[in-house]
Amino acid sequence: MINKIMKRFALSREGAKGLVLAITACTVADIVLMFPVGLLYFLVSDFIDGKVPESHYLLYGIGIVIALLMIFLSEFWKYNATYFSTYQESGKCRIRLAEKLRKLPLSFFGKKDIADLTNTMLGDVSTTEQMFSHYVPQFYGSIFSTCLIAVSLFFYDWRLAISALWVLPVALLIVGLSKKAQNYFSRKQNIAQIAVQDGIQECLETIRDLKSNNAEKEYLNGLYQKIDTLEERHIKSELGIAMFVVPAQMIMKLGIATVALVGSLLLINGTLSLITFFMFLLVVSRIYEPMSFSLQNLAAMNSLQINIDRMNEIENCKEQDGNKAFNPDGYDIVFENVGFAYNNDETVLQNVSFTAKQGEVTALIGPSGSGKSTAAKLAARFWDADRGRITVGGIDVKSVEPEKLLTAFSIVFQDVTLFNNTVMENIRIGRKNATDDEVMSAAKLANCEEFVEKLPDKWNSNIGENGSSLSGGERQRISIARAFLKDAPIILLDEATASLDVENETAIQSALSRLIRNKTVLLIAHRMRTVAGADKVVVLSDGTVMEQGSPEILRKKNGIYSHMVKLQTESQNWSIR
Repeated sequence: MINKIMKRFALSREGAKGLVLAITACTVADIVLMFPVGLLYFLVSDFIDGKVPESHYLLYGIGIVIALLMIFLSEFWKYNATYFSTYQESGKCRIRLAEKLRKLPLSFFGKKDIADLTNTMLGDVSTTEQMFSHYVPQFYGSIFSTCLIAVSLFFYDWRLAISALWVLPVALLIVGLSKKAQNYFSRKQNIAQIAVQDGIQECLETIRDLKSNNAEKEYLNGLYQKIDTLEERHIKSELGIAMFVVPAQMIMKLGIATVALVGSLLLINGTLSLITFFMFLLVVSRIYEPMSFSLQNLAAMNSLQINIDRMNEIENCKEQDGNKAFNPDGYDIVFENVGFAYNNDETVLQNVSFTAKQGEVTALIGPSGSGKSTAAKLAARFWDADRGRITVGGIDVKSVEPEKLLTAFSIVFQDVTLFNNTVMENIRIGRKNATDDEVMSAAKLANCEEFVEKLPDKWNSNIGENGSSLSGGERQRISIARAFLKDAPIILLDEATASLDVENETAIQSALSRLIRNKTVLLIAHRMRTVAGADKVVVLSDGTVMEQGSPEILRKKNGIYSHMVKLQTESQNWSIR
């Protein structure tokens, strides 16, 4: 049962056990609330029978105290079981999803945008948190408690029991049949919500471009329209739920009328005692309360599956796994007839074969979209190749656990990611246990000292979100410093010097030449002056290897490489007249 609950509600094992405990607590709390009804029944019965013994007053007094105490204890247990355990599970759920995302291949993130994932991590988890703290345990608790009370009613009088309880399955059926309609409204609302989040995020990220192109007003008009659509979807969703919940609650009120009507007829016919009739009137005045509230919960729970499905989509996604042991024979990277496509109809690489030897710089060049960056990321197992084989030191990268494989790689991407922290801590990400001296030594190799010394707090200066207080070149140099600090045997440089001026590019290339001794360097670059110092050049075009060899040999072939060198030489001589 626990396994089914885990799968049904996307819970951990502890969370599933906590849900069972919460349902039990809610069931007990609902039943305990009927104790005062029982006391009142016996008190009225004594009054009807005649004189009430004085000893009974004491018993009723003790009974009231016990009932109040039991209500307090049951409500206290219910509160702890529903709220505290749910909040703990919510935290565990976010950590579990984050851990899962950490282990997923990048192909998953290519199908999801940030706003969608953020909505799942925050919005969907928050929704399920509210459901499991306020709705789900209470709903099932009311079902179980009502069933137990209903069984007991049949022992008193089956006719009044039927007249009191017939409304419950009818009301539940009405709300239950509304699930399909409510899911429709929920999906539409969710789509509109993601569209708004996407629009706000995009607006914040591109505000500079919008302002510089006088497109801010037009963009905001579109965003306002998305917000209006979301508001409209919220209203339609609420109306859609009310269309089923309100009639169901009205039908439940008929239960009191049918008990009064049937009870009166039975009382007139002399087939029902007055005290039994009174007891049923007391019970029906109380039994519908948790169920009435639960009908609203059921309506909300019907849309819960949308949120759970989105969370399960992450949970059920196949992880990249492999051996935790990685003992390669050297660090040569070998591509053997590698083929890869992001989508089934979009081939990026086909039959790519080349070797990047240890102790050499292998440059990947070619037009934009030729597959250079993809090849480098396949080597680090950011994705898995569809065909062929990629080996590092003779070991297929697919057989190695991704995090273990990446310990052998230092990577510098064109798009640098920095954190809202100090310069020192941003560089220390390359090796968390590095000393301050080691961090500064790596920073000096990457030419960071020049701008860091000008910052207000120097190495302890906070650089803002994603390094907002730094220039593009300064951000790039911090990223390169990380690679120096990690000092891994394989270095991937994806347009690593693209944001640097000629002077800094020359200085870093000089530092790189010291760093790459006995290491494998895979370099992606568009500048031919960067490629000129490489030991080997692999020219990619339309996802295939068109040429490979040393720069001198390729220059003499008068092929693609020679043509690219010629074009860049001509562009350097261009001037405004």
